[in-house]
Amino acid sequence: MKDSTILTTGLIGSVLAALCCFTPVLVLMLGALGLTAWAGQLDDFLLPILVAFLGITAYGLWRRRRSAACCAIEKPAHNPRD
Repeated sequence: MKDSTILTTGLIGSVLAALCCFTPVLVLMLGALGLTAWAGQLDDFLLPILVAFLGITAYGLWRRRRSAACCAIEKPAHNPRD
């Protein structure tokens, strides 16, 4: 997978999981569908999903940094005799 794909997936998943964890968006949607009984168990799987997507984001950033460091061109040292 490309580094940008991993990073994008992690960021979008983290934002969506955070929206569902910390705002009543998902509770309102479940209420509109008549599934409010599930609202009590949301934290049981939304928080681990948030942690997983944050881990994917961190992994994507780490891969991007590693590939950037690998491909960086070093400037030659300045020679005082020149």
